[in-house]
Amino acid sequence: MAETTSQPSFDTFIFDLDGTLLDTLDDLVVLTNDVLAASGMPPRTREEINSYVGNGALALIRQAVPAGTSDEEAEQVRQRWTSLYGDYPNDLTHPYEGVESMLADLRAAGCKLGILSNKFDGGVQFIVKKCLDGMADAVHGEGGPQNFPRKPDPTGLLATIEELGSTPARTAYVGDSPGDIHVARNVGCYAIGVTWGYHEPGDFAAEGWEPDLLVDHPAQITALAPEAQ
Repeated sequence: MAETTSQPSFDTFIFDLDGTLLDTLDDLVVLTNDVLAASGMPPRTREEINSYVGNGALALIRQAVPAGTSDEEAEQVRQRWTSLYGDYPNDLTHPYEGVESMLADLRAAGCKLGILSNKFDGGVQFIVKKCLDGMADAVHGEGGPQNFPRKPDPTGLLATIEELGSTPARTAYVGDSPGDIHVARNVGCYAIGVTWGYHEPGDFAAEGWEPDLLVDHPAQITALAPEAQ
């Protein structure tokens, strides 16, 4: 983690979704195992599905299906997974403690807020509306109308920064995975890692993508807003 002599401030904050703003894992376990069962495939444990999250629905499904499953069959399972996502109650999904107050405080400080996820865009729009409705100025997932590729490709993050009327130098990107730090580096944003998500804090260094700041509570992110300085 980089050391600084003074705390920086930013007027734009863009967030990963699953494992950063929302704890979605229990619902992902239910949906994934229901889809596997419907395809005659064995279930996966919570720990296994946790390790599959972060690179989009297709990557999750390709790891969840049994070894030797054809690409065509895996794609059929993925299509079933994405088509059912919005029909599930998703009652087990909730914001992490302190997230809603952090977003409200950042907005009160005049900051622009965005969400950029590797979850398919339809799922992102659905679950953000359900759990964080109106709390972000721009919300995007993989694909969608703009056909954003998955992170760490910089396309989606650069476009979201532009949509918010900001620049990389004024932006902090926040996530729970090394891939989130990777995309922030690709764009030139300040990179914030969180310790409460689906990855162990040691994963950042292990994969060579250490954040500029590693935080244990959302209030530490609020402290980077200009009015908090």
